[in-house]
Amino acid sequence: MKKIIDLITEEAAKAFKECGHEEKYGMISVSNRPDLCEYQCNGAMAAAKAYKKAPIMIANEVVEKLKEHKMFEMVEAVMPGFINMKLDMEFLKEYMNEMLASENYGCEKAEQAKTIMIDYGGPNVAKPLHVGHLRSAIIGESIKRMGRFMGHKVIGDVHLGDWGLQMGLIITELKKRQPDLVYFDESFQGEYPKDAPFTISELEEIYPAASAYSKEHPEYKEEAMQATYLLQHGSRGYQALWNHILEISVNDLKKNYEKLNVEFDLWKKESDAQPYIPEMVQYMKDNGYAYLSDGALVVDVKEESDTKEIPPCMILKSDGASLYNTTDLATIVERMKLFDPDEIIYVVDKRQELYFEQVFRCARKTKLVKENTGLRFLGFGTMNGKDGKPFKTRAGGVMRLEHLIGEINEEMYQKITQNHEVEPEEAKNTAQIVGLSAIKYGDLSNQASKDYVFDIDRFTSFEGNTGPYILYTIVRIKSILNKYMEQGGKVENIKAVKFDSSNESVKSLLLETARFNGVIENAFAEIAPHKVCCYIYNLANTFNHFYHETKILGEEEEETKESYIALLVLTEKVLECCIDVLGFEAAERM
Repeated sequence: MKKIIDLITEEAAKAFKECGHEEKYGMISVSNRPDLCEYQCNGAMAAAKAYKKAPIMIANEVVEKLKEHKMFEMVEAVMPGFINMKLDMEFLKEYMNEMLASENYGCEKAEQAKTIMIDYGGPNVAKPLHVGHLRSAIIGESIKRMGRFMGHKVIGDVHLGDWGLQMGLIITELKKRQPDLVYFDESFQGEYPKDAPFTISELEEIYPAASAYSKEHPEYKEEAMQATYLLQHGSRGYQALWNHILEISVNDLKKNYEKLNVEFDLWKKESDAQPYIPEMVQYMKDNGYAYLSDGALVVDVKEESDTKEIPPCMILKSDGASLYNTTDLATIVERMKLFDPDEIIYVVDKRQELYFEQVFRCARKTKLVKENTGLRFLGFGTMNGKDGKPFKTRAGGVMRLEHLIGEINEEMYQKITQNHEVEPEEAKNTAQIVGLSAIKYGDLSNQASKDYVFDIDRFTSFEGNTGPYILYTIVRIKSILNKYMEQGGKVENIKAVKFDSSNESVKSLLLETARFNGVIENAFAEIAPHKVCCYIYNLANTFNHFYHETKILGEEEEETKESYIALLVLTEKVLECCIDVLGFEAAERM
């Protein structure tokens, strides 16, 4: 169904046309003075210049036409030529009923569904997830869900780092510790063991130990680089170890992402792009895109309009080795070949903006993507502690993601059990649900590109702009609806019959729910999950004001009570749709 602002714009455009002016002047916006009106039109100001007429005269003419329409409770022209509008309660009631009856509560699917890929993981195998991985996962997941809600085919890819020096370091350290392992016997021709010679805990200890040792011992690093080379050039034993590392790491990563309610459609890796590199490099050479510079193969990506220096994109180093650029470009080749996406969105630390600018320009200049294929970079800021520096453990180290989740869940468990009689198992499950809302909402309510302070005390509060506050509002609505049903009421296929037109809190809630479809559409178009958070915080506040101002179950007039319940049903559905696209859910009770 059409957005409410579009319906008003249509009427305003029609009125301008009937008055002899162009329809374009009928653009409507939400009022910036809600104390005066709900919507406003400033078109008469612009039309005055075109038609050499006082803006208030044009506004008055248009207002006379708009007054004829039933959707308006009030339309007035005010000096010097603004048009202020208030919507009719009956019109809002019918709009609400239409939302209740529609599939996605008024949110239309995209007219042209796109295939969109989102790269929003990026962890290296053999390392545990830490808080630095939090934002890409949470933001990427919400964009994926918004896109699907809008009717697009959205494919999420974790894009694991599995092909660099870290693999050589792990293999070298294993060889140092367990030199007799069959993987290091070059003459071995049999089947390698099915079980890995290490656990995930041992693997997570091996890599940092090897990395630290290599920084102090150049010969050790040289050995690791040679091991990386052998792995990448087909050593059977090293590739068998690599497969063990992958299997154990991916299983552990899946468990941790599951705790965040984050799912990937593809578990692709850097190594998956390697087969595409030789042909891609040859293509760039053959078509004159790439040239040698100090022995390295590069592609110029600067443009005449650049105001800052954009270095060439290096494809191969002087020794013929590939780089991250090479792998990322080959990954684009792979994605175009396998999925032919209309758009690829990269959810990455904003400090990598220049790097991705180079990669995108190179992909376009060399025609690795179609002319109309979108390449978008969504750079996110850092998650900081209260000291304003990147979030750390109390000991000063990088915090593992599972430990952060554990701390939040424990905090929520203490709050839930503090003043309530509740079974420990139920409290534990509820704490996990509410804890996830605290983490995700705490992150997503900030504009992605900005740094923010992760404040556990504030994020786990049941008051203010927090996930727990949103969930508490939903649970409050569910409780009222459950009581209504216990009293014999039915909520299936319910619709509003009549509202008290003098009840301003009812009207405010009707207006706020009616904004839902426009908010989701706009938030996805701008890949801005924080706009959904802003909306549901306003909606929750508007509902709670209505709740405190209105007797709902105590309303004696049956039709009015039923209408209140219908409004509650819609409010709950809209809130639950929003938190679902943000990647969390509500508990049944709190």
